[in-house]
Amino acid sequence: MDPQKFAFIVGIFPYIAVITAVATGGWLLNNWLRIKHGYPLDGAWGQPIHPKTDREAAERIKLLTNENAQLRAELGSVKDRLETIERIITDQPSKLAREIEQLQ
Repeated sequence: MDPQKFAFIVGIFPYIAVITAVATGGWLLNNWLRIKHGYPLDGAWGQPIHPKTDREAAERIKLLTNENAQLRAELGSVKDRLETIERIITDQPSKLAREIEQLQ
């Protein structure tokens, strides 16, 4: 091998190593951020690799959505009750007594 060619290859090797390391680090960072924020990972042709959606996962999502709606409704009623209790506690005792008298 020609010494000039060898010197050129040896001189350019650190740049190639740095470019390769930066590209690999960027790829790893990209995938880590996608996983962290819930985006699906893509394969070589753009098909999703993870998370896979199948019938069982879709059914689980549907059940969790229904349960979430029920819990939100229950939380709303609990907030209303708590609001009423707070109003009773913070009102003046004489006003509360008058309201009770009016109800009888």
